[in-house]
Amino acid sequence: MIRKLIAVAALMGVLGVSGCASVPMADKATDTQAKQFQPAPDKARVYVYRNEVMGSAIKMPVLIDNVAAGDTTSKTYIEKDLAPGSHTITSKTEKDSTITIDILAGKIYYVWQEVKMGMFAARSQLHEMDETKGQAGVRESKLIR
Repeated sequence: MIRKLIAVAALMGVLGVSGCASVPMADKATDTQAKQFQPAPDKARVYVYRNEVMGSAIKMPVLIDNVAAGDTTSKTYIEKDLAPGSHTITSKTEKDSTITIDILAGKIYYVWQEVKMGMFAARSQLHEMDETKGQAGVRESKLIR
């Protein structure tokens, strides 16, 4: 009986480790620099973050103006500097979620990629967040390349 429990525990450990999606991560120094929250004067900085554990085995592609910006996983974020103007951010999941933001130079914008349950796969919902909530979400996440 004890051997069965040990075998089940070992199997659960292996499944737990293999269940997390993997994306290329930035080095610690780059992550720390990004968390200084300093935009370039002629651009706006946009952070798209996913600070939840739910759906950790699933990569969620993010597009900015229909161009791939990266894939998020649990507790990760994307940082992009964009020219002022209107930009559309899309989270590609079972049902795509899109948000359009009119951005100004020298400002910082935070978009939370909320994970939701779908019928056959994960879904997401994008929300523009205020500075306090946005910085908190980014700080508990890690930068992807």
